[in-house]
Amino acid sequence: MPLTSRRLRAALLAAASATLVAATLPAPQPLGIGDPLFPYLGNPGYDVLTYDLAFTYSGDNTKPLDAVTKIDALATQPLDRVNLDFTHGEVRSAEINGAEARFVTVGEDLVLTPRKPVKSGTRLRITVNHTSDPGGRGGGWLRTSDGLAMANQADAAHRVFPGNDHPADKAYYTFRVTAPEQLTVVANGLPEGKTRRGPNTTWTYRTHHPMATELAQISIGTSAVVHRQGPRGLPVRDVVPAADREKLEPRLRKTPEQLRWMEEQVGPYPFETYGVLVAGADTGFELETQTLSLFERSLFTRPEYPDWYVESVMVHELAHQWFGNSVSPHRWSDLWLNEGHATWYEARYAEEQTASATSAPAGRSLEERMRSAYTRSDGWRAAGGPPAAPEPPTAGAQISLFRPVVYDGSALILYALRQEIGADAFQRVERAWVSEHRDATATTADFVSLASRTAGRDLTGFLTPWLYGEKTPPMPGHPDWRSEAPAPRHGAPRPLPKPE
Repeated sequence: MPLTSRRLRAALLAAASATLVAATLPAPQPLGIGDPLFPYLGNPGYDVLTYDLAFTYSGDNTKPLDAVTKIDALATQPLDRVNLDFTHGEVRSAEINGAEARFVTVGEDLVLTPRKPVKSGTRLRITVNHTSDPGGRGGGWLRTSDGLAMANQADAAHRVFPGNDHPADKAYYTFRVTAPEQLTVVANGLPEGKTRRGPNTTWTYRTHHPMATELAQISIGTSAVVHRQGPRGLPVRDVVPAADREKLEPRLRKTPEQLRWMEEQVGPYPFETYGVLVAGADTGFELETQTLSLFERSLFTRPEYPDWYVESVMVHELAHQWFGNSVSPHRWSDLWLNEGHATWYEARYAEEQTASATSAPAGRSLEERMRSAYTRSDGWRAAGGPPAAPEPPTAGAQISLFRPVVYDGSALILYALRQEIGADAFQRVERAWVSEHRDATATTADFVSLASRTAGRDLTGFLTPWLYGEKTPPMPGHPDWRSEAPAPRHGAPRPLPKPE
């Protein structure tokens, strides 16, 4: 229908108005939510409710994937522009609330300008057509021997898709991945079906609980998916290279019992499914991606690793499903709550396993491990800061945030707390923590408050030096323990370091 003169004037006026508004706005700039360890991570002004991520994989893991990211969010303040964390991909077009939006990349932010300013309290529907590049370093897509997986911690999810890349903004996810029909795709959550079209198949998965961007996972490869049952009928599915299915089974079949053991410690498993993803890649780490923990193949196949060690590392990642995934850090300085707890349950499980072992060298008891950590604690604090106030990561090497002080150095705080308030009160703290903050984020101050309420007395004075002190406080019940400050020692205290 041709434009009438009135409609033409209205259209020209709207275009001129949009141009004038754009001219009066300040230059686009990268924003952040104020995390002192990652100043430009996350974005203010909106709360993401859902992500709908679509990727098309050609079968060549050196080539960028075509992708469409759809975000449903709630504006928490008036927005003339919307910043998304995104880098390492080409943006082809963008829309906000169904209308085309201008876009520009500044630093590692994708800055969108809507046709009309967005009012506080209104829904914000964003669509970005882009590519997702598996090349380069720094996390994000992980190339495997037969395809791709993801390793997004701590700040690499925005190398894969645009979003609000900070654990403070958790959301629900839908994944739609199209790949050649001979490949298998698995992602966080439960499958919602697959559709065959020509030589390709589209697989759909959906999470039933909110998730931080750093915990997103997609596996594409010549994989076997092994199904079994966990406690109370929980669906457990492991994703392994098809050629290794039988070889890896002795390790993988331990997962249901490990789930039962963790539930005995802290209560019901918090998600809709769990499983192990074994990647044909040399990563040097394992990663607790939500409902589908990532492990490198060599952990399960190298003969020098005893059973108790491998299984305790599996429990470390499993424990993260409660500590770090269900209860996520509100700021990255709260990371000790993730890693200290995962290390704590790893050490306790190893102690129980080795106590019942009748052959092969046994690992250390929990007390021996904590005493060793106490000896090194002052050195770890000097090298990387105290557990709850870590030094920022080395520029260009964000993985350096994951230092010994956030592993055994943080588990030491939990040991000290148990020594101070007793084993029964400590267990009540642990169970209440994962129950009260399920599917949410929490801070160090929240933990101190909960511990105090549970113990029936204010523990701020006791815990503050453990959390923030330059020196390690005296250990309750062990007045003879001493900590030294040797030359800084980098790398995790166990033989297979992991970056989370």
